[in-house]
Amino acid sequence: MLVALFNGLLWGAVTGIAAAIWFQGIAIGLVIFAALVINLVAAAGAGVLVPLTLKRMGIDPALAGTVVLTTVTDVIGFLAFLGLGTLLLLG
Repeated sequence: MLVALFNGLLWGAVTGIAAAIWFQGIAIGLVIFAALVINLVAAAGAGVLVPLTLKRMGIDPALAGTVVLTTVTDVIGFLAFLGLGTLLLLG
């Protein structure tokens, strides 16, 4: 989780600064920064919890884990980006 947090902070800052410069607005940079941090931390958490949960349910994590993990990270990333964008840019 600490590696995910570090990656999120690092790449969120790089991408957020690039977006802020590109679109000439600090708010979009902050949205992208926060969404990346949330998405990477959520992906790390899901990467641990999804296989463990599937194994407890008697399902082979190697077969079903990738589909579930990808869905979780996509949904979290989508909601984080659009939710933060709505709150910070429209609110």
